[in-house]
Amino acid sequence: MKLRSLLLTGLTLATLALPTLADEPVVKRDDSASEKLGMKLSLQCYTYRALTFFETVDKAAKMGIKYLESYPGQKLKPGADETVTRNMSDAECDEIKQKLKDAGGLRLIAYGVDSIPTDEAGARKDFDWAKKMGIEVLVTETTPNDVLDKLTQEYNIRMALHNHPQSWPPDDVLKAVQGHNKLIGSCSDTGHWMRRNLVPVEQFKKLEGRVEHSHFKDLNQFGDGHDVPWGTGAGNPRAMLEELKRQGYKGYLSIEYETGSVQDLDNNLPKCIAFFDSTMADLAK
Repeated sequence: MKLRSLLLTGLTLATLALPTLADEPVVKRDDSASEKLGMKLSLQCYTYRALTFFETVDKAAKMGIKYLESYPGQKLKPGADETVTRNMSDAECDEIKQKLKDAGGLRLIAYGVDSIPTDEAGARKDFDWAKKMGIEVLVTETTPNDVLDKLTQEYNIRMALHNHPQSWPPDDVLKAVQGHNKLIGSCSDTGHWMRRNLVPVEQFKKLEGRVEHSHFKDLNQFGDGHDVPWGTGAGNPRAMLEELKRQGYKGYLSIEYETGSVQDLDNNLPKCIAFFDSTMADLAK
């Protein structure tokens, strides 16, 4: 009996020592080509808006995504009322930094969509916060002016004008950035282009030299379409990536889904990631 008890105890301990499925990455990535090309995959946290920011960090980590784009209004963590905002307390900012570190060293690289004050005192507060958080891109629909031109250069932070279906089409972006420095340009939302019946690759061509960031999507159809795994819809994301490589784009491409349950997202995002990594490997040859 003692021998049997010892054997059972040993098996139990061995089982406990084994990593569980929950500890293993959902996606095992090779993003070396992406890093080499300088076109890096990020996650717009709005995708998991049904969850808190902390829970979204965990999702990204399990999928091998290193870079995050936060948005205003997402609950910070389970059981808390605090939300992610540029007006967070220092303690809340420190919590975010620690959470990113604990999740494997993820980085918060972008924030938006949110307005930016156009007066220097107000805008400087936003840029100070972004610098403190390590944010490289502020995504906005605010029209650039000389104050924002000055601060983007001073802080070396990009200002990216985000297009919704009825705002900031490429021609308007090009007019708005005329006369401003090259850190001010487009946050190219390819899904919203499709909802406006604009062919994404043609819009990227039009914006050459002014693409600062992208909410990268593929929809099942133009017009009233919905998000689908990259490469399975009508947007031709491979052609988009080829065009961005041709332009020498260096920056982030955020996965963003406007639709889908958490389970749907858990199923579909790994397909987008696999498509991206495979395409990057081809383009890096």
